[in-house]
Amino acid sequence: MPSEPTTSVAAAPRGAQAGAYIHNIGYRHYDGPRLGRGYARRSLFSQSLRGAYGLGRSAKSKVLPMLLFAVMCLPAAIMVAVTVFTKAGSLPVGYTRYAIFLQAVIGLYLAAQAPQSVSRDLRFKSIPLYFSRPIERGDYVAAKFAAMASALFILTATPLLILYVGALLAKLDFLDQTKGLAQGLVSVVLLSLLFAGVGLVISALTPRRGFGVAAVIAVLTIPYGAVSAVQGIAFVQGSESAVGWLGLFSPITLIDGVQSTFLGGTSSFPNGLVPSTGAGFVYLLVTLTVIAGSYALLMRRYRKAGL
Repeated sequence: MPSEPTTSVAAAPRGAQAGAYIHNIGYRHYDGPRLGRGYARRSLFSQSLRGAYGLGRSAKSKVLPMLLFAVMCLPAAIMVAVTVFTKAGSLPVGYTRYAIFLQAVIGLYLAAQAPQSVSRDLRFKSIPLYFSRPIERGDYVAAKFAAMASALFILTATPLLILYVGALLAKLDFLDQTKGLAQGLVSVVLLSLLFAGVGLVISALTPRRGFGVAAVIAVLTIPYGAVSAVQGIAFVQGSESAVGWLGLFSPITLIDGVQSTFLGGTSSFPNGLVPSTGAGFVYLLVTLTVIAGSYALLMRRYRKAGL
C-alpha cells in the first residue's frame, strides 16, 4: 500500500534534460495476510456465480437471467396451484420430466451466460492477470466450471422444490414425493454438469460473445432436432431398437435416456420408448465421458496464459 505521497525531488544528473525529475511516491512493502489460492479460487467462483445472474453488474445485465429464472419457476407455481385447488392425486408433471419440458429455457440461459463467463476474459486479455500467482490454470477452470454448473442447478432445481412444497401442501404421499424429488435432483445435477461443460467449451473457443451465443444455441438445438427427426423415422419404419441408441447424439436426449432408465422418469422418445438397461448404462457412461471430456478440453484451452 502506498504511504502518504511525498514531493521530494532528486537533483537531475549533469547533462540531463531540463525538467527530468524522480518523484518518491512512498510505496511500501505489503505486510498484511496472504490469503492464498483457496481464497482466490473461492472468490472467482463466487464472482462467476453472481455474474451468471447479473448480481454485482448493471441492471441491464440482470434482466435476461432473472426473466429466464422466472419463466422456469412460473409453470411449477401454476401446477402447484392447480394441484392444490383441484385436489388432484398427483402432479401434472413428474420431477424428472420438468427440465426436459423446459429445455428451451435452459438452453437460452446457457447461451446467454456461458459466453459472459469466459468470453470477456479472452476478449480483454485478462487471463494472464488471473494466472499470475496465486491462482493457476486448474483453479480458473475449476471455478468457472463449478460456477456455471451451480448456476444451472439453481435454475433447474428451484422449480422442483416449488413442486415438492406444493405436493406436500396438496397432501400427496410424502414418501413418493420425496423419492420423486431426489430422482429429479439427480437428473438436474447431471444436466447442469453436462450443459455447463458443453457451453463453456464452446464459449472458450472465441472471444466474441455473439459468436459464442449463436454456437451454443446451434449445438443444443440442431442435434436435438436431427435426433428427434431420425428417431421418428426409425419408429415409423419399425426399427424400434434403433430409437434408443439414436438418443446418444444429443445432450438433452442423453439426459432423457438416463433419467427414463434409472430415475423412474418417462421418455420423450417416440411412443415413450425407454432404452434397455444395457443402453441406459451406455447413456450414463457417455454423459459422464462428455462431462469429463469438456473439463479436459477447458484445461487444454487455458494451457497458455497469454490467451
